[in-house]
Amino acid sequence: MILRVGAPMWSLPDWAGRFLPADGRDALAAYATWCNAVEGNTTFYAVPAATTVAAWSEQAPPAFRFCFKLPRSITHDRRLRGVDDELNDFLTALEPLADRCGPMMIQLPPTFGPDDLPALTAFIGSVPRLDWTWAVEVRHHAFFPGGRFERDLNDALAEHRVNRVLLDSRPLFAGPCRTPAEVDAFARKPRVPVRPVATASSPVVRLIGRTDPEATRAGWQQWVPKLADWLTAGLQPYLFVHTPDNIDSLWLNREFHAEVASYLDGAADRHTVDPLPDPVHPDRQLDLFQ
Repeated sequence: MILRVGAPMWSLPDWAGRFLPADGRDALAAYATWCNAVEGNTTFYAVPAATTVAAWSEQAPPAFRFCFKLPRSITHDRRLRGVDDELNDFLTALEPLADRCGPMMIQLPPTFGPDDLPALTAFIGSVPRLDWTWAVEVRHHAFFPGGRFERDLNDALAEHRVNRVLLDSRPLFAGPCRTPAEVDAFARKPRVPVRPVATASSPVVRLIGRTDPEATRAGWQQWVPKLADWLTAGLQPYLFVHTPDNIDSLWLNREFHAEVASYLDGAADRHTVDPLPDPVHPDRQLDLFQ
């Protein structure tokens, strides 16, 4: 069984010399020895150039998975309407990475509400499925537990075999702000309820923790048995651990993976989770062909 974990990016200045090479070269290749997946946030802002995608393709090993976000021009500016050409251009640009793409994340703005559900249903009903899988993240409160339209959204996603992105920011908001990064995260991150539902085969959890690693670990405890249950049911879940500064995100993702593996190993049926790669430290030579 494969549990995919990762950070919201594969390079961070604070990781240089600690997790990644100090000179910043081959950062993705080094990152891929720590985690087996990553959120592709850069594509939210622009479609990557062919040379950029080629470089990513050279560095990412076959078992690695990207979860790219659709460009904001599709999700926020056009709100999924009349975007066939833009979507085709985006997928064409990423075609060299198609075999290493997890669910494409359709992250929608907080103003995308129930009146927009027909547009979302039409969009997910028309997206190509031969080489791509899909996941939707909504932020309008009507689509969450206690809202009138939660079932309508989940039914539409399930009908079209589209995953739901589950944003869990409860760990972040469980305590007071103690760092400038937490003050910024408090202001920017959504504060929404969570219902751990899987609408397709690859549910995606985005866990927003705190600067204190112990607080982040405490915040993911309920996800350990849930992801274990999904794995034993034959699903292939993704979990991305964020923190306000992300300095310890790589270690935290590996620790979460280890907790799920230990949980399953101690269960009666003793399922086994495929191990993560052995991390390559900056003072070691990185060779993708070893």
